[in-house]
Amino acid sequence: MRIALSQLTTGPDPAKNLALIEDWTRRAADAGARVVVFPEASMACFGTPLAPLAEPLDGPWADGVRAIAAETGTVVVAGMFTPADEGRVTNTLLATGPAVETSYDKIHLYDAFGYRESESVAAGDRVVTVEVEGVRLGLATCYDVRFPELFRAHADAGATATLLAASWGAGPGKLDQWELLLRARALDATLWVAAVDQADPGTAPGTAPTGIGHSRVVGPDGTIRAALSEAPDLLVTDLDTEEVTQTRRRVSVLSNRRKDLWT
Repeated sequence: MRIALSQLTTGPDPAKNLALIEDWTRRAADAGARVVVFPEASMACFGTPLAPLAEPLDGPWADGVRAIAAETGTVVVAGMFTPADEGRVTNTLLATGPAVETSYDKIHLYDAFGYRESESVAAGDRVVTVEVEGVRLGLATCYDVRFPELFRAHADAGATATLLAASWGAGPGKLDQWELLLRARALDATLWVAAVDQADPGTAPGTAPTGIGHSRVVGPDGTIRAALSEAPDLLVTDLDTEEVTQTRRRVSVLSNRRKDLWT
């Protein structure tokens, strides 16, 4: 399956960001991508007041993404914010396109490195996979990458790849951690990990996670197969689903688990 990772920088204006999604989706479709993955916070960057701009999944911003997906014949995965209780929002991945319509709410919230996502964001509680042309894909968001159980749950659900959308926080050692975690999660679940981050905005890092770039595609054996630097760019790559089958025959970590020893 050919996918595209659209490593862009979004700002605080959802309408302008939607125009970026349209432009990058067209470029990805022209390159033959069937799935186009955008970063977390594609609707509006972190550091923006989120509650006033959050919209439901049947609102105009999500409908705009649906129209782009329908016009280009691609499945688009993009991060947005939907309303939640107590004045908070939900950090949501919308996946929409031909024969696909679902969403994933970020399970693990980024209460780390001096930032508290839980103060403004409500956590999800559901593992989500989506099937595109016979290939099952798991959905994950940023801080989720630190929790191997989610990626194994994707594999248990039949996924051969996890699509990870991120707006990774900058700071000392964070790039090394990003790459290490992506490779580890691919090995944990013996699946492809296709991770797209917000491009580095080029400003002094604060506590809000605004991205460092360095999107990666990691094979089921944990090796990096394709990579970007920090600037806005489009990465188009093919995921070989048969390689997942072959890797799981050689490295049977999923079938060798001792589930009887823990829950």
